[in-house]
Amino acid sequence: MQTYDLAERGLRGLNSALHAQDEGASQGRWEVVNPRGSHAVAVGLDAPLEVFVRGSTGYYCGGMNQRATIRVEGSVGPGVAENMMSGSMVVDGDASQYAGATGRGGLLVIKGNASSRCGISMKGIDIVVHGNVGHMSAFMAQAGNLVVCGDAGDALGDSIYEARLFVRGSVKSLGADCVEKEMRPEHVVILKDLLERADSDAAPTEFRRYGSARKLYNFDIDNVADY
Repeated sequence: MQTYDLAERGLRGLNSALHAQDEGASQGRWEVVNPRGSHAVAVGLDAPLEVFVRGSTGYYCGGMNQRATIRVEGSVGPGVAENMMSGSMVVDGDASQYAGATGRGGLLVIKGNASSRCGISMKGIDIVVHGNVGHMSAFMAQAGNLVVCGDAGDALGDSIYEARLFVRGSVKSLGADCVEKEMRPEHVVILKDLLERADSDAAPTEFRRYGSARKLYNFDIDNVADY
């Protein structure tokens, strides 16, 4: 494993070194020490790397990830795994606002709580939060799965499209066009797989499913107040 001291060698050098790795890289496992809340750590990776960040980071950690496996042994600031395409990211602590925003693929696991707008405009990413999520989570979520093992705040799934939301605890309120839906056998299968991959011991049968009522797909004067 290659160890990189971020405090001594700087962020530009770290990301440049990670970007230089390719399929045949002999140093495919990296340890980043002394992150001290740095922003944009391990962004834009496009190789099957393993990156272990030993401490908390600032905003956009792991953004635009493709194929890499990233783990943060701490908490993260806003926009973790923003626009992630594939691969996986695990946060051992808490996540600030808009975790997994616009993500198109891959798996984001947050072992603690996530703040507001978790999964905003998600487009295929899978997000599993072991704790709670804040208000407006999954706002305009288009595709993918958001799993919340704790509680959800106000306006969950506001203006949602075809993403699936699974919540184990309470939901403070649902957003426009978001409704509770039947938990069918195929959804239990999807949820069971995600919980196992996220190292959660929660039972799929303890969750409720939410999704789009599909009333806002086309303009209807009867629904004008919801637009």
